[in-house]
Amino acid sequence: MSEPAAAARLTLELTDGLKPDGLEDLYRDLHRHPELAFQEHRTADRLAARLRAAGYEVTAGVGRTGFVGVLANGDGPVVWLRGDMDALPVREATGLPYASTVDGVMHACGHDLHITWLIGAAEALAAGRETWSGTLVVVGQPAEESGGGAAAMVADGLHERFPRPDVLFGQHAAPGLAGFYPHTPGLIMSASDDIDVVVHGLGGHGSRPESTVDPVVTGAYIVTRLQSVVSREVAAAQSAVLTVGQFHAGTQANIIPAEARLALNLRTQDPEVRERVLAAVRRIVTGECQAAGCPRPPEITVHPGYPNTVNDASLDEEIASVHRELFGAHAVFDFGPAMGSEDFSLLAPAGVPYDYWYVTTTPVDVWEAAPGEGLLERLGNVPSNHSPLFAPDLSVLVPGVQTLVSAALSKLS
Repeated sequence: MSEPAAAARLTLELTDGLKPDGLEDLYRDLHRHPELAFQEHRTADRLAARLRAAGYEVTAGVGRTGFVGVLANGDGPVVWLRGDMDALPVREATGLPYASTVDGVMHACGHDLHITWLIGAAEALAAGRETWSGTLVVVGQPAEESGGGAAAMVADGLHERFPRPDVLFGQHAAPGLAGFYPHTPGLIMSASDDIDVVVHGLGGHGSRPESTVDPVVTGAYIVTRLQSVVSREVAAAQSAVLTVGQFHAGTQANIIPAEARLALNLRTQDPEVRERVLAAVRRIVTGECQAAGCPRPPEITVHPGYPNTVNDASLDEEIASVHRELFGAHAVFDFGPAMGSEDFSLLAPAGVPYDYWYVTTTPVDVWEAAPGEGLLERLGNVPSNHSPLFAPDLSVLVPGVQTLVSAALSKLS
């Protein structure tokens, strides 16, 4: 029997006793009680309690609200499994009977699935510890959405206080007909930077614009000009996304404000493209402010967020092979690099290989009702991550546990 087949067989044995109802109860509870970045106290407490009950040594408060569970089970490799816990400031519109009870906060990105999968896998591996040897480390990460969670855990001694990993695994819920497990060797997700811009104008009365320098008009020109950066300054074969996500100015209709504030987000897959776009942003913002006669130069602040996520290619093929054994060759394919971003890779110490894959979660009826003929066209017409309508199919609960269990077993002796 091949190694992937052996890992798949053992995974099925260890997860044979999984009770979908139990996983659903945990998932529904987490979905009902979402918590924003660095506020995941209830979530972390509940998950840590389950790990302790399964035999893990648990350290709470790592990186403020994160936790780490360690199960030492003899000689062998050290495997880290990671799940992120935070929700989003989104008002839920799914109408689910287990919808969020917190107004304006929702698990709209699937992190409630991630940690349900994580705990299910941790419990299954603990219950079947006689079948493997090594050390399993379970990482409950806070604040992925804000971009600071992984860095906070590392700054809090994640790499020094716990057994050094030989490998790190993670996964993400994604739109797409439920039942597929996309793997991408190499670059799988993009780098992300946030850019804050402050335009300084000269405020005054709305009836006398000639006595002012209107930062709203200047900001509007900036927003418009920025739309040409990717289309005219980035080669067609390269990828970049530049989004103006916020534009704040003024307090009243008849007052021309003294400043306008813009917040931008940049996604890139190549360091040279990143620098080119950042230079274009600085040039355009500075040039529009000069053209408007602003009394002070603009403030432009770049906040580096997520690095590129680059899977170890041989490791990814190894785990993809295990998942093909589990779910069938048709269920695993290479979707290619995405423009989405993650701080997952920061959890891996330098030189440690990692693998990150997707689990598609769109219910069959939602997928079939979506307009469009091809995969990509339909994909654009189903609720995606960060949508107030994002509602994963609960049929993915057990398979999402099995993907993590099988990855861990492929490395544990």
